[in-house]
Amino acid sequence: MLYYLFKYLDTAFNFPGAGVFEYLSFRAALAIITSLIISLLFGRRWISFLNRKQVGETIRDLGLEGQLEKQGTPTMGGLIILTSILVPVILFAKLANIYIILMIFTTVWLGGIGFLDDYIKVFKKDKKGLSGKFKVIGQVILGLIVGLVMYFNSDIVVREKAQSETQIFQELDQTGPTSKFSIKDARSTKTTIPFVKNNEFDYSQLLSWMGEGYQAWAFLIFIPIVIFIIVAVSNGANLTDGMDGLATGTSAIIGLTLGLLAWVSGNIIFADYLNIMYLPNAGELTIFISAFVGAMVGFLWYNTYPAQVFMGDTGSLAIGGIIAVFAIIIRKELLIPILCGIFLAESLSVILQVSYFKHTKKKYGEGIRIFKMSPLHHHFQKLGYPEPKIVQRFLIVGIFLAVLTIITLKLR
Repeated sequence: MLYYLFKYLDTAFNFPGAGVFEYLSFRAALAIITSLIISLLFGRRWISFLNRKQVGETIRDLGLEGQLEKQGTPTMGGLIILTSILVPVILFAKLANIYIILMIFTTVWLGGIGFLDDYIKVFKKDKKGLSGKFKVIGQVILGLIVGLVMYFNSDIVVREKAQSETQIFQELDQTGPTSKFSIKDARSTKTTIPFVKNNEFDYSQLLSWMGEGYQAWAFLIFIPIVIFIIVAVSNGANLTDGMDGLATGTSAIIGLTLGLLAWVSGNIIFADYLNIMYLPNAGELTIFISAFVGAMVGFLWYNTYPAQVFMGDTGSLAIGGIIAVFAIIIRKELLIPILCGIFLAESLSVILQVSYFKHTKKKYGEGIRIFKMSPLHHHFQKLGYPEPKIVQRFLIVGIFLAVLTIITLKLR
């Protein structure tokens, strides 16, 4: 909103200083500062409100050290995160930008599903909360909407240029010496693939066996992939939210990395220098991810050990979905296994634990566990590591994975 206000003041009245709102870096800085202030101020008041209403977490005794001490800690703190993201975005972003619209919708949609789950647990006193089936259905619907918009919306394009000298010379013959290379904006199902020289992969190629015109059916493979990524990352973030500051700190690191990737992908100079696909208008996403990082850091103020508040599914489902959709939008979703390696490890530990236990129980009559407990962070807790040490080491691994993700831009 403020972007449009100051743009009007600049064009209509030549208002001094109003033109600074045109700069992406200035609005991104305002977004992160505002989100930090909101999360710190609103967070304190929200925690006090939850304490007065005795809206606390019900802890099931799993035999973990210090676990029962968290009994009664306020939950539903995800509302702090959602508010701290949405307010700065509405204030400083270009709200007509299709990418911003998608990210706002993702935040509200998954935040709403998570809130409903927390509400049932806390106020209806039902420990099971919202059925897992309904959570997945909600995630699938989001994936379907994002996939359809990404594929069919005319504002979502990739700027492609000629890759070979032959193409360049042909373009020079047709258009004259002013044309350095062929450029066009086109809807595309291309994405970035790490560790490969030309680092681009078109999902439609998976349907090349269909013969001529197979590109027209690319949505049959693209949309299911989008759905799978959103469901996987959202649930991965949910599983990671089991220790004070773990999901929050990890997500902040991931957000910073995605912000850098969005910046270079939305800047034609950096995109050309790094030889990555340029996404027109995607630079505006820097505003959103700045607010996201500010919200994570601000929430971490209250969520660090010992936590004063838990985010609940209101926060964990939303931040996982935000990360997934953001990565898909900037065509970096194939980097998720690296960047979100913590989420992946947590999810795999649960899948392996449950699958192997069921397999051995069926085969030998007695289930055998791979880990002392899953998700993975609880395995280390069972080994006797203090919770703060586990969280700090996971965050160190997260930083390493973030650096590795950035390096993939040139490591081919």
